[in-house]
Order: sequence, then C-alpha cells, then structure tokens
Amino acid sequence: MTVTGNRAALSAAMPSLLAHEGLWEGAYLHLDAQGALLDRHAARVECLFPDAGPFHYLQRNLFRWADGRERSAELPGVLRDGRLWWDVPAFSGCAWEGGDGVILLRLDRRDEPGLSFTEAIVLADGGAERARTWHWFRDGRLVRRTLCTERRVAGPG
Repeated sequence: MTVTGNRAALSAAMPSLLAHEGLWEGAYLHLDAQGALLDRHAARVECLFPDAGPFHYLQRNLFRWADGRERSAELPGVLRDGRLWWDVPAFSGCAWEGGDGVILLRLDRRDEPGLSFTEAIVLADGGAERARTWHWFRDGRLVRRTLCTERRVAGPG
C-alpha cells in the first residue's frame, strides 16, 4: 500500500520535522548583538501537520508579556522542492532539515525591510524539550539573537 497525503510527503522530505508536532510552552529571550536583554516573553506554540488541504504545516503562536500584552499569529507552510515554505504578511522563507534532526530556517522579514534571521531548532532526546536559536541580521550585520526554551505540554512524544 502506498502512503499518500501531506504528512507522508513531509515525512519523506523532512523526516525529523513531524517529531515537533504538539503544543509547546516556554520563554523567548531577545538579546542585542552584545548579549544585553532586549525583551522576554512567554510563548505557547502549536505545531500541526494536516494530512489534507493546501498546507503541510500550521503553526499557531501566542506570546504573552508580564505587563499583560499578547500577540498571536497563525503561520501556514507548504512543502515545495523538499523544503517547507512560508509566505505570510510578516515574513517569507523556508525550513529544511540540516542533519542529525536539526531543523534550520531562513526567514526574511517583510514588516522590517532589510531584517532577516536564521533559526536552528534542536529537539532533545525523548522529545519533551527543544531549544531554538535565532540569529538576526540587518543589511548584513548581526543585530540580535533570540533564545527559545520550550517544553512539550501536549501531543505526540
């Protein structure tokens, strides 16, 4: 029997990505290029892999700050040429598997021209925690780093 559908296609192209399915909670720290804290907020990130429909991936983010502010986003992605691609109002770019289960992303910000970041996502053995690091560049100069520590609170794993 041949396995078809979005999940099968994604698994063939990026076999480690499906291990990130579920609901994650954690904290994001944004640092300037010298390491000084710029911002800190809580995060709730849901990673979904619909088996049918136009999207191979759907991420829902909810960010909360200590002062009560909140920001949410829904980020659908499509598989094309062996990579997962996003084309949303805030950014465009893609993700690919870099080996040893590490997921890499390169995203160009549309809401801040000249700003882009490269992200690495590393899932801990056992799949209960993951770490994400973002390296932000503006016009070729490092301007910020983001450190994300998340733990799985629901879903596979």
